[in-house]
Amino acid sequence: MAACRRVQLLLLLMSLCLLSQFRAARPNPGNNAAAAAAAASSGAQSRRSTGWKLAEEQACRDDVTRLCPKHTWTNNLSVLECLQDKKEDTEIAADCNHLLWNYKLNLTTDPKFESVALEVCTSTMLELKECADEERGKGYLMSCLVDHRANITERQCHQYITKMTSIIFSDYRLICGFMDKCREDINTLQCGSIAVGEKDLHSQGEVIACLERAVVREAEQQDKARQIKDACKKSIMRVAELSADDFHLDRYLYFSCRDDRERFCENVCVGEGRVYKCLFNHKFEEAMSEKCRNALTTRQKLIAQDYKVSYSLAKACKADLRKYRCNPDTSMPRAREARLSYLLLCLESAVHRGRTVTGDCQGEMLDYRHMLMEDFSLSPEIVLHCRGEIEAHCSGLHRKGRTLHCLMRVTRGDKGTVDNLCQTALQTLVQSADPGADYRIDRALNEACESVIQTACKHIRSGDPMILSCLMEHLYTEKMVQDCEHRLLELQYFISRDWKLDPILYRKCQNDASRLCYTPGWNESSELMPPGAVFSCLYRHAYRTEEQGRRVRSTNNLTRDCKVEVQRILHQRALDVKLDPELQKRCLTDLGKWCSEKTDTGQELECLQDHLEELVSSCRDVVGNLTELESEDIQIEALLIRACEPVIQSHCHDVADNQIDTGNLLECLVQNKHQREMNDKCAVGVTHFQLVQMKDFRFSYKFKMACKEDVLKLCPNIKKKADVVICLSTTVRNDTLQDVKDQRVSLKCRKQLRVEELEMSEDIRLEPELHDACKKDINKLCSSVAYGNAQIIECLKENKKQLSQVCHQKIFKLQETEMMDPELDYQLMRVCKQMIKRFCTESDAKNMLQCLKLNKNSELMDPKCKQMITKRQITQNTDYRLNPVLRKACKADIPKFCQSVLNKASDANELEGQVISCLKLKYADQITRLCAEEAAAQEQTGQVEECLKNNLLKIKQEECKTEVLNMLKESKADIFVDPVLHTACALDLKHHCAAINPGRGRQMSCLMEALQDKQVRLQPECKRRLQDRIDMWSYAAQVAPAEGFSDLAAQVMTSPSKNYILLMTALAVSILFLVGLLCGRITKRVTRELKDR
Repeated sequence: MAACRRVQLLLLLMSLCLLSQFRAARPNPGNNAAAAAAAASSGAQSRRSTGWKLAEEQACRDDVTRLCPKHTWTNNLSVLECLQDKKEDTEIAADCNHLLWNYKLNLTTDPKFESVALEVCTSTMLELKECADEERGKGYLMSCLVDHRANITERQCHQYITKMTSIIFSDYRLICGFMDKCREDINTLQCGSIAVGEKDLHSQGEVIACLERAVVREAEQQDKARQIKDACKKSIMRVAELSADDFHLDRYLYFSCRDDRERFCENVCVGEGRVYKCLFNHKFEEAMSEKCRNALTTRQKLIAQDYKVSYSLAKACKADLRKYRCNPDTSMPRAREARLSYLLLCLESAVHRGRTVTGDCQGEMLDYRHMLMEDFSLSPEIVLHCRGEIEAHCSGLHRKGRTLHCLMRVTRGDKGTVDNLCQTALQTLVQSADPGADYRIDRALNEACESVIQTACKHIRSGDPMILSCLMEHLYTEKMVQDCEHRLLELQYFISRDWKLDPILYRKCQNDASRLCYTPGWNESSELMPPGAVFSCLYRHAYRTEEQGRRVRSTNNLTRDCKVEVQRILHQRALDVKLDPELQKRCLTDLGKWCSEKTDTGQELECLQDHLEELVSSCRDVVGNLTELESEDIQIEALLIRACEPVIQSHCHDVADNQIDTGNLLECLVQNKHQREMNDKCAVGVTHFQLVQMKDFRFSYKFKMACKEDVLKLCPNIKKKADVVICLSTTVRNDTLQDVKDQRVSLKCRKQLRVEELEMSEDIRLEPELHDACKKDINKLCSSVAYGNAQIIECLKENKKQLSQVCHQKIFKLQETEMMDPELDYQLMRVCKQMIKRFCTESDAKNMLQCLKLNKNSELMDPKCKQMITKRQITQNTDYRLNPVLRKACKADIPKFCQSVLNKASDANELEGQVISCLKLKYADQITRLCAEEAAAQEQTGQVEECLKNNLLKIKQEECKTEVLNMLKESKADIFVDPVLHTACALDLKHHCAAINPGRGRQMSCLMEALQDKQVRLQPECKRRLQDRIDMWSYAAQVAPAEGFSDLAAQVMTSPSKNYILLMTALAVSILFLVGLLCGRITKRVTRELKDR
């Protein structure tokens, strides 16, 4: 209380001392002023004794009575404050205005008041040496104390200086040194009059506001011809800084926003910039007056140029700025560089590095980052460089960050093109505001995505950086709304171009980036390692674990946490090609050329992959690298993974749970492509990736890693995967056929090669040469058949005789390969999958068809599998080359007995069973035993043949009858040729003829002896079938033509009329002999003379 009384006493003393100065300084404006002066003079002695009062002066008495509360009349400073803060539409008498002006002028220059300040501010003067050294009597001391009032701790001094500040800032002409420094600029810019007789109090605030707007325009380069002098510019910024704590001191803003303050900030206390902040927060409210909004915007632009213009920010962050050395470089041009941005970048860098920044400072930073994102005009570079884009695409969208997001959308290419300088300005703003650290900074995004956050991301704390990642994970899902999708992609476009703007990535990877990529600090830049290149460096170290067959040192690998974050970013980028800066930059031309119509989600990258060969080299490299990356970690393809979620959960959850994938998940999806959980969208996506893989073997990660060395050694200069597979598989096959001890292809490569061959057999499109050769045939014969499950290939096989020559040749080669390796016969393996598990678990893959053939007539055999086996047998019977077992067993006999048939052979056409028929006709007693068994085993169906045998005498066509007779002859030589008889007598063969080797009719003779032996009991069905065969052979003997003397002799000896035939033959021979004997020579006799010549 004593201190308060002392200050009041000092203020009273100031009022008493004012009169003499007032009388000397006041000019004579007219009669009224003269009268007032006379009155003042006549009552001088009285005023000295009782104290002079403004309220009692005739010039101001009426105005004071009308405008000021009665309790203020006795205090001159209260009256002065009341009259200064009058409403704009309230008039004050000119004489009163003039009286107030002289009063304030005397207060700032009178040595007596400087003496009061020295007495009140004793301790402060000891601390502020620069103020103590100021020259007396020119107002410099008062101005210095006002400048440093934030550092004044003495309560009395602070109250005194606060009162003096409100007086000084009521008129720019009262500010020490301001007039001298800005006189010329005020005249040049026509900001108002500098005459002492200027009466309008409000016009004084207008002058300052005019100069401030000129500073802003200069920063935005809107008025190049009128640049403000540096000295004046510093004075303007200093005035703005000194008025930062109390909005009353910014006279223009105070008068412009007085009503708005009452409307929005009625309960906000004056001081420390609280009213400013409140008004800033309501700047875009509908009820905010346009004049106030403009005044607030000007103030915000000044803050953007110098953070000290914000009292709360400067105070809250003062210690942190000093701690992290964030004071701006004094050589930096003040109007061109956004000092607020500099401050924010420096402090954000400290936060991102894990340093401690006080909570109050971070709160202030959050407010101003929000402010920058909400109003683009606060960034001079954007106003300067993006003016054309704003006028062309974004006019009328000023409020709530809409213009900024519109510019972002234009930059993405969704609405046009943008200048590089404009894009750089936008990137700088996004870095300064750093919305990646807290999505709430971006008001447009926050409002658009509020519903999505409440549903999809409610488990994440509000303001957490993971909110943006959560939104990206739900991009293009049912939970995402369109407006949120647009705002999110617009922001992510810029975040993706600077790895530092993703706070989680930066936190987890900053050490790795510094160690492996030599990155600069968070708020620094480097031409050698620009922000966009850092992420490329990180993902190269994340995925390139092997280079040229040699493992990279562990010290050059990323930490696990960093690699997980790199994967997360890659997953996000795969959602939209525009989120990959390198891809968009290098493929812009190709996107327009090949993919202009592919605008749906994920289609642009698929389009580029489809046209990989046609892309320019730089784009092809980027797309190739990304595809290679996806082959290692298919989870990068977020859209595909979403579509495949059901099949992953059912069949691939083990490999999907691995944080680091090495191609296992894609392989699992391919293997389960035809499971019932597989939906069309997933199947199409997996197939598309398989087709892309065929363009380059590097796109199959596991194949590449397993066979890299083999490819370099055995298949150099071959790039396409199909060609590499053919090259390696041919090498493996040749080594196998030649029984090479050391295979040229490594074991790990052979294993992966088998996987690739099996995958390729599923879809004809995965074998480009075959597909290209048969395109026309597919359209003609198989247009209604769907791709996949080898259905197209099966269709072509069934219509083989109708195929074009080129396609026919390819299909024949394919069948030859499948017969040699039945595991590559996709349809056979698919249809007979369960039967293979039942009958052939111990069989080698290459003998799978042979095993199925042996078990074909089992009662447990699945009918569909049996039908498929029959198809393959029919195929084998068309050409011996399609039967590798027969071919190997008969390799000596085929050239020996069937050379005439081989001479007619060609690669394009089958031999239609001619070689097999040739062998069957010869096998009874001429060809080797092993070959005889294989030749006899070629017919396994039996039912049709049985019917033909039973109806032999009814067959009219001689060719058909001959074939049936041949079958009967073959079956007599070996029971295996007769599947019906073999099935019926299987048990009897096992019991009675097990020791008899098959072939040459030995087992058939055994059964015939058993049939004749009454002590042996055969199975009824076997007995019946054997009797039928005896009858058939008898019929065959009657009708079969003799093919040689041996056949003729055999028929005669087995004929019931043998004796008659022999008698008649002997009689004929005898008659011929007798005729010759009795009739002599038939030829003419030759005389002896002719003989003796």
